[in-house]
Amino acid sequence: MSTFQAPKGTYDLIPPDSAKFLAVREAIAAPLRASGYGYIETPGFESVELFARGVGESTDIVTKEMYAFETKGGTKLALRPEGTASVLRAALEANLHKLGNLPVKLWYSGSYYRYERPQKGRYRHFSQVGAEAIGAEDPALDAELIILADQAYRSLGLRNFRILLNSLGDKECRPVYRAALQDFLRGLDLDEDTLRRAEINPLRVLDDKRESVQKQLGDAPLLRDYLCDACKAYHEEVRELITAAGVAFEDDPKLVRGLDYYTRTTFEFVHDGLGSQSAVGGGGRYDGLSEMIGGPALPSVGWALGVDRTVLALEAEGVELELPSTTSVFAVPLGEEARRILFAKVTELRKVGIAADFSYGAKGLKGAMKNANRSGARYTIVAGERDLAEGVVQLKDMESGEQSAIGVNEIVAELESRLG
Repeated sequence: MSTFQAPKGTYDLIPPDSAKFLAVREAIAAPLRASGYGYIETPGFESVELFARGVGESTDIVTKEMYAFETKGGTKLALRPEGTASVLRAALEANLHKLGNLPVKLWYSGSYYRYERPQKGRYRHFSQVGAEAIGAEDPALDAELIILADQAYRSLGLRNFRILLNSLGDKECRPVYRAALQDFLRGLDLDEDTLRRAEINPLRVLDDKRESVQKQLGDAPLLRDYLCDACKAYHEEVRELITAAGVAFEDDPKLVRGLDYYTRTTFEFVHDGLGSQSAVGGGGRYDGLSEMIGGPALPSVGWALGVDRTVLALEAEGVELELPSTTSVFAVPLGEEARRILFAKVTELRKVGIAADFSYGAKGLKGAMKNANRSGARYTIVAGERDLAEGVVQLKDMESGEQSAIGVNEIVAELESRLG
């Protein structure tokens, strides 16, 4: 037993389960790559102020969950709790918006950190794949991202997820709703922290998961009743485009999401097989975020999908991913001459794209064949002194059990032919 263990609320990705996570990341990224999104990677930590301004000082993420620290030089930094603010900061810093090709379409994958109460489906360290389309205000862009996420989930075999959709209005109509909601909330029996939050950003109270709060919100005013004509038209076009693409969704007038920067379109992907932590991903439009962090007006939209949550959703549905074998050929040498020759052949196989492994260490035939079985290889190459004296090796099909002798110089061509 090691002296050290993974920190509370975190997890290690180890084989064979780690292969599921890699497959999920690839499936989510594939539709994005095919739709003009380029890969971006940002630091694991940023200025505290970036998240305070962008995510929102009234959010639980900033007030309770952010891992913040001060460097030896006195700089206040935080481990990134989400990806959008970092990606937008990087795009602005690199002046991607000035290259004349808007929207700037970016996708990313990485680890994020929030100090939360650990439970199944909610970790302090978690993995997401995200996408951002920066610099264009177009309902088709909102629809595109929702459709691509739906496509990614369905390509994995997920079926029992739902898409919740709402509009949060814009700077024209939301202030009117904000005032109406604040008046309503002031009349409720809420604790001091919640009332304080209601004064800063009342929409955050709608996202409060506590039953004592939710049961008082039944008659709360709905934002959809306060949308201006422009926001109504925008939202209706998003709905029409998604419907025309054959993507089912549910209108949810109480959907807020947990970040302050959202405007207009907001959406969430939920899976009812995950219990209380039902959200597997979500996103929306954030037209004012660029200005919040010191950039120009750049209307944008994006989403982030949880890799760990998606894996749990697959398990809840009993979906088994078709994962490629990590090893197609396993070489078992018997003797020093066989080690030299077979190691060279393994190297040749790898060069032509065949996944191959080798029996390392001084193992006998029985132990080496156990390793070959564990590797999942389709074929095993066995060679001893007598085989090499005849210029051959023994090639065993691990599925059928058939074994045949082939020439040493024919190994690569034969396996290329058999493995396609």
